[in-house]
Amino acid sequence: MIQRKQSVFLLVAAILTIVCLCLPIGVFHPKNLGVDTAMYNLWIQYGNGSVSYTVCPLFCILLLATVTSFFTIFKFNNRKLQIKLCGWNNLLIVVWYIAYAVFAWMFKGELDADFKIGFVSVLPLVSMILIFMARKAIKADEALIRAADRIR
Repeated sequence: MIQRKQSVFLLVAAILTIVCLCLPIGVFHPKNLGVDTAMYNLWIQYGNGSVSYTVCPLFCILLLATVTSFFTIFKFNNRKLQIKLCGWNNLLIVVWYIAYAVFAWMFKGELDADFKIGFVSVLPLVSMILIFMARKAIKADEALIRAADRIR
């Protein structure tokens, strides 16, 4: 049900993760003369135009988080499952940030370059906050339903 506020939170969170999937999440500036290297969720595009897909686990993790957000929206009848899925979704985003830091550190040394974090890499954090807010609203709905059952 899209009219619930937690569904809107989850929808916005999914849209933000889709935006993060499409845009560059960081740039490597070489310490010596050279061309910048852009890091996306699916690949690293070197300055000479070649592409390396070694960072594709970032894409897989964030894509799974996006699918989980959409799946959680349509499980509105099962609030307990929604709460669990929100928790798993936040865990996926934390794992994405850990993998992001590992790949940035790994390629920083390999390319002998400084790494500049892209603004887009903040979007999963905003998404995580929205998912947390959705989880809190789902818990409030569950408590309201339990209270209504108890009064009867």
